[in-house]
Formats: sequence, C-alpha cells, structure tokens
Amino acid sequence: MVITELIHTVSDTNYFPRELSWLSFNGRVLQEAADERNPLIERLRFLGIYSNNMDEFFRVRVADVKRRILLKKYHADEQEDAEQLLHDIQHIVLKLGERFNKIYDDLQQELRKHNIELIDNFKLTDAQAQWARSFYRSEIQRHLSPIILSAEEVKLAKHLEDNATYLMVEMTGANKAEYAIVQVPTGVMSRFVELPLHLNKSKKKGRYRRQIILLDDIIVHCLKDLFNGFFEFCEIQAFSLKLTRDAEYNISDTLDQSLIDKMSKGIKQRLKSEPVRMVYDAHMPEHMLKMLKKLLGYSSYDSLIPGGKYRNFKDFIGFPNIGHPSLEFPPMPVLKSPEFERHTTSFEAIRTSDILLYYPYHSFGYFTEWVRQASFDPKVTSIKMTMYRVAKNSRVIHSLLDAVRNGKQVTVVVELKARFDEENNINWARRMTEAGIEVIFGLQTLKIHSKLCLITRQEKGKTQKFAHIGTGNFNEKTARIYTDMSLFTCHSEICDEVDQVFEFIQYSYKPFQFNHLIVSPTWSRPKLSALIERETSFATSGRKAEIILKINNLVDNQIVDLLYKASMAGVKIRIMVRGMCSLIPGIKGLSDNIHVTSVLDRFLEHARVYVFNNGGETDLYISSADWMTRNLDQRVEVGVPIYDAAIKQQILTTLDIQWHDNVKARIIDKDQSNHYVKRGNKRSIRSQQEIYDYFAQLQQSTQAGT
Repeated sequence: MVITELIHTVSDTNYFPRELSWLSFNGRVLQEAADERNPLIERLRFLGIYSNNMDEFFRVRVADVKRRILLKKYHADEQEDAEQLLHDIQHIVLKLGERFNKIYDDLQQELRKHNIELIDNFKLTDAQAQWARSFYRSEIQRHLSPIILSAEEVKLAKHLEDNATYLMVEMTGANKAEYAIVQVPTGVMSRFVELPLHLNKSKKKGRYRRQIILLDDIIVHCLKDLFNGFFEFCEIQAFSLKLTRDAEYNISDTLDQSLIDKMSKGIKQRLKSEPVRMVYDAHMPEHMLKMLKKLLGYSSYDSLIPGGKYRNFKDFIGFPNIGHPSLEFPPMPVLKSPEFERHTTSFEAIRTSDILLYYPYHSFGYFTEWVRQASFDPKVTSIKMTMYRVAKNSRVIHSLLDAVRNGKQVTVVVELKARFDEENNINWARRMTEAGIEVIFGLQTLKIHSKLCLITRQEKGKTQKFAHIGTGNFNEKTARIYTDMSLFTCHSEICDEVDQVFEFIQYSYKPFQFNHLIVSPTWSRPKLSALIERETSFATSGRKAEIILKINNLVDNQIVDLLYKASMAGVKIRIMVRGMCSLIPGIKGLSDNIHVTSVLDRFLEHARVYVFNNGGETDLYISSADWMTRNLDQRVEVGVPIYDAAIKQQILTTLDIQWHDNVKARIIDKDQSNHYVKRGNKRSIRSQQEIYDYFAQLQQSTQAGT
C-alpha cells in the first residue's frame, strides 16, 4: 500500500511526516499478516501486533497531533498544518482498517482448511450453547460488573480503561430502553475458549473440527442471564467498542511526595486522560453511537473508527495453535556462545576477550548467569545496572536481591517513565528499595534508556571492572523476540567511562569527558555530526566514503540534513530502518546516494549499529539510541565502539546479510510504498534465518577447532 496515494497532501519539504511514516511501518506489519509464506497462526498473530501498534500510535502520536491542534492558536506554526495531518492520518487508518478486515476474513477461511474454526454465538449447536452457559456461570460471571448508563451522574470517560474491550448493551421492550457497558475480562482469563471436541457435529474428512469461540461471544450469548431480575426487557443486544487515551500524564512538583508516589498517581491519571480514539462495531445503531459520543465528550478532532464485530485484536498476539506444529514458525534453538562455554566462569570468559551476543540467536541466559555468578562471587564488590524494561518475574532482579543479601553494593537506575511499563518498574523499585538496593530514579527531565551493567571485582589486590553495553533491555521475554546485540568487555577505559555514565546520572552538574562511548544527551549529537562530516570530507577529497546505519527510527531534521549533505558530496549511505524514517531517499541532487530498506520478519529488529568507513579503518558502534531528537537530546543513551577485529567482522557480516535480504526486505522510497526488494534470479536470502545460520556455523567451526 502506497501511503502517498491515501493522503491529500504530501509535505513539499525534504522530510517525510513521521506520523505517516509510522503508519507505513504498520502497513508492513499488515503485509506480514497477508504473506502466505508465513505460517497461518503467525499471520493471525501479526494482526494482533498490528492492532497493538495502532493502539500505541493513537496513544502517543495522534494524541500529540491533537495537542498541537489545540495549542496552535497560542503557538502558531505556519510550517505545519496539524489539522490536515490529522485528516490524512484518519484517512489512512480507515484504509488500513479495511485491509485488516479483508485479511482477517481470508485467514478465517484458511483456518477452516486446517480443521480449525472461529465461531460466534450464532453458530453454537444446542449442546455447545448449553456448555457455553455453564462455562459462563462457573468461570466468567464473577468477573462482570456492568456500568449502568441510565444514571445521570455516570461520567463514562472516567470509568472506561484504556484499550480494554467493552460491550455496549441495549435492553428494549419495557418502559424505556436501558443501556449498560460490560467489560470483557481478558485481564484475568484467556480471550480464546476452545469448545469441547465431543460437542462438535462438524467433521472434515472424518475428523471433528477444532472450534474456538471468543470470550466476547460467550458473554453476548449469556446477556439475558447477566441482566435478568434487575431489568425488564423483551430484547437485548450488544456491540463492541474500545477506547484509546492520550499516553501523556502530568506529574506534580509537590516536594513532600516521593517520586514513586507521584508516578503512581500519574499512571492512575491515564485512566482519566483525554480519549483520542474510539473503535466500535460498525453495526452499532446510530442512536447508540450518538449516546456514546455524548457520554465520552468526543470532539471533531477525535477519531471515531467503525470496524468489525471484535475489538482489541492485540489479544490475537497470543492466539493458540490447536492445529499442526507447522502452523507456527519452526523452532529456532538458541545458539551457544563458544567464548562463554569454554570457561568455568563468566568473568574468565570476558577477561580472555570481548564477547558479542546477538539475541535471540544467542541465549540471554549468558547475561543472567553472569549476574547470578556476581551475586555470590566473593571477589565481586559492587553491581551497577540501568533498568528500562524488565520482565515481570525477572531473574536478573532476583539475582540483584541475592547480591544484596551477600553483602554486595548494588545500585540500580530505574526509569519510572518507561512508557507503558511504569507500573511494573514502580513495583520493582519498591521491592528493591525494601531489600537494601540503592535505587536511583535518574534525571527528572531525561529518560534513562541506556542498557548498562557494570560489575566490579577485586582481583589480586587490584580493582577490575567488567561491563555490558547493549542495544536491548534486560528482559528475558523480549530477548526471545527482539534482535539485539550485547557487548561484554573488561576494556579498562570503556569500563571507566561506563562508570562515569552512572556518575553522570547522579551528578549531572559535574564535568565529564567521553573518549570512547557516545553518550546522550550532551555528547551524542556533536560526536555523530563529526563522524558524518568526516565522511563528507573524505568524499569531497575524492577518497572512499561510506556510512551504514541500522536503526529503528530516523527522525531528526538536523541529522537528516547532514546525511543529505554527505550524499551530495558523494558519500554512499545505506540505511536499514525498522520504523519511522523522515529522510526521503532518491531525491535528485539531494539524496541520490542514500538507499533505505526495512526488514520485517518473525523477530522485531531492535539493534542499532553505526558504521563509518573512516578512510578504510572502519569505525563501528552499537548503541541503545535511535537517530531521533528525543534519543539524542532528551535521554541518557550509550553507544560503544567495537574494537575487537573478530567481533567487528561478525557485525559487518550480519549487516551485509541484512542488506541483501530479498525475501522480507522492503524498499523505503520517496513514497514509502513498501515494495518488496526484487529477488530476480538470485537465490532467496531471508536475513534473519541467514544470520542464525551464520552464527551456527561460527559455533560449529569454533567447537571443531577446540
């Protein structure tokens, strides 16, 4: 789908609107749902990913556009037409929604071919209907507490949770119509209920068809049971809806509150924040829709999006596979790290040489094991770590708690403003503080997004530091589905600079100097600008000049302008971007030398890598930072140079593999059209599989050589 075909106007500037670029990215997710090369159940799960992404888009990006519209009369910006942008967004979202519904219908047909069927309450047999009613009474009913809308004092917007699934119920036939809102309890039970096989009369080739019904439909089927005895009615019907709210929240500056308490209040405030989107069943009668709009206080700037019968497709991320294993991606067993495996302890391994792990191809267990060993190692004196997003049952944090009990000095920098993970981080912060860990909440105006761990040991009477600098969070769950890189090193100067970052977070007013690390917010922009300008100078003088970037997002006009300048000077620039890209490649005389692709496959591309040719000496960095204004100026981010020649070559090889992907790579052109890279007569290269095979081969060759 070509985004520019769906909007009324495209910016005539040299920057593609980031919101529209984001929608182009989610269009690529829809492509994965439609791609018949993907297993069937995985295609359904991509629909769930699309839905989850769209929720975040409205909570963050659309909410921001809406605020810009409302503030425009106070801060007029002639260069931006926020109203037109919002109109374009709404237009594209509707078109994408139509495509979503078509894909979903197609996938249901495909499921039936595999003897799996999604059915609704109208297709239940008598025996199934009886079972559903029994299941409702024993498992569901206790979780339902309807909101009655006839009460004038009901402030509906204050009672509906962000991104929960609701049913709007209408009861008619008595004195007057009664209305209620019922929340589908997906937070306490699975949304997908498999009906007993023996109750199914439908057979295919002599086999009973496996059938799944959604929780929503069981509730609708039993609506009379929910309201009988409380209301008189002859007819009852229900239609689905979902509300999306502004993700921003205000934190008071009251001095007598702890930061944790402030954050807790801020999260609760989201419940009351402005709604920015309501998605509803397109079959909802007009009078019910009008009532909802009035109760919610919707304005002309809010998005009202009609859709299918079911809302909150994000739950489909967890759609169960009740069919053949081939309906999911085949298992990709995690690879062993020869460097860690050949040593008794993690510290021995890191002392021998720098080590690179590339998740999810390598096991995240090497990191958790390193921290576990540190928790009881008598030579370890201290552990320092940043925490942005961690798992709800984090082995890493449990090891830190063990370390405190063993007398280690443990310091954890917790980012309480990790969007949508605040509650989890608050809970961990409380638990760690109670256990005796020194918890630091960082800088009030900056998010701590770096992925650092520093462990200090006393070895032969000397202090030895070991550091981890990575691109991804210390999260066991995401390490299985995100591609990320981790560097383990005991390079003394790098470790000292990592220690300086922790000191900077605590004492930002002190002067610091970083000769190796690229550290935001103060040092990243001038360093990256200098690296780009150096390549520009090489090109201007007739020498080879090249920049290779692998990033999630590229949205910063100043950096984009520098890349344009480099391109005009003759620098060859290759960019692999996952999501937003405001840079427009292929503009004659401006960006002829810039080529951009995007890979979207079974794993979420998350690693950030910067490569500068440097006259043939090749400077290579891995980093936690995207090239966005927020990452360069408003967060604490850390990039680390790769000095080990073998590791540098490994990363360069993976980048080359990804650049030559001709199965899951899309070309990001001036229209962000999302056309797949053409394979031609070349062999198929699916980069994520090829990278896995590459590291598997390295593992085998290393083992054979030992």
